[in-house]
Amino acid sequence: MATTDVGRSRGTDYFLIREQLTDEEIDYLDRTRHFVDEEVLPVIGGYWESHEVPYPLIKRLPELGLIGDGMHGYGLADMSPIAAGLVHMELHRGDASLGTFLGVHCGLAMRSIYLLGSEEQKERFLPAMAKVDKIGAFGLTEPKHGSDSVALETTARRDGDDWILDGEKTWIGNGSIADVVVVWARDVDDHQVKGFLLEKGTEGFSAEVIEGKVALRGVWNAHLTFDGARVSEANRLPGARSFADTARVLEATRNVVAWAALGHAVAAYEIAMNYALERTQFGKQIAGFQLIQEKLVTMLGDVTAMQLYCLRLGRLIEQNELTDTIAALAKLHNTVKARNTCRLGREILGGNGILLDYHVVRHMADIEALYTYEGTADIQTLIVGRDITGLSAFI
Repeated sequence: MATTDVGRSRGTDYFLIREQLTDEEIDYLDRTRHFVDEEVLPVIGGYWESHEVPYPLIKRLPELGLIGDGMHGYGLADMSPIAAGLVHMELHRGDASLGTFLGVHCGLAMRSIYLLGSEEQKERFLPAMAKVDKIGAFGLTEPKHGSDSVALETTARRDGDDWILDGEKTWIGNGSIADVVVVWARDVDDHQVKGFLLEKGTEGFSAEVIEGKVALRGVWNAHLTFDGARVSEANRLPGARSFADTARVLEATRNVVAWAALGHAVAAYEIAMNYALERTQFGKQIAGFQLIQEKLVTMLGDVTAMQLYCLRLGRLIEQNELTDTIAALAKLHNTVKARNTCRLGREILGGNGILLDYHVVRHMADIEALYTYEGTADIQTLIVGRDITGLSAFI
């Protein structure tokens, strides 16, 4: 077998997905992969262990033209849906915190402004956010409302030319470092959910970092409190008139989580394969043992299925045919499969699998967050179940 064939057979592109990509998509894939290999992996373990935000790596994202996520204009990198997915995949192959920062900052905060903001708001916020001169956050989840976020209790009361916000949000990525937080609150008059752009330094707004996390340690999730926080009418998102508009933003990000989960699975498989070929026990490479090969083949099969899910997602977005239920099934499938792939990778590394030097334990911990956020596996199951049966099992 030729060397190139050996390399291909041991890689993660077993079904030759790369041949289905455009030159632009390959460029984004290779550019991000090089950044992860050369700049992220050598240092990220330290950030993870010390619970620090990797600011130097974050600042590299706009320099490399990696902030765009399928949006256009306002200084954003112009990329196809698949190119955007590949960027998220590769960043998560390096580190979930770095990928999650981009998902929150660009996919949620910037997309809310892009989809629902006025032209003045877009011009005021998006160019600076595209350069990460301003950092964004997305305030939806509340202490009593996670999966049932539609029932949120944070309120907005009109007071002349301003709005007064009262309530709490929790698990808000970037919440304590953001220059602008997209806050979702219920109008006390018409009881509809509306969106507001709350800027850093607003009186009555406070953010406290959530300590003790064992996943996404390079992202600071925060508990936000609004106690009579005053936001001007100019900072209300005019396109956000009900929770259905909030859902428009969330539908796009479930696609991203499917790609992100693939990144974790790719990392776990690559780490496990390389380790199995190098590690010797009982006088032979452990890759030569049947039990190890069974694990590796299971991992590769799931990685390949995840790749096909993601490729199809991207094409459906291009055709404007992606539905929320298709995105839900992809999110469910890929996070479940990635969770198992990371577990198998940790098993293959034995005791070394729990060391940060080998990276796989980070992925094993971080995939737990992806499995839960943007809608748990149970919630995604109910969404798809309702679609295929016509019967709601939510209550």
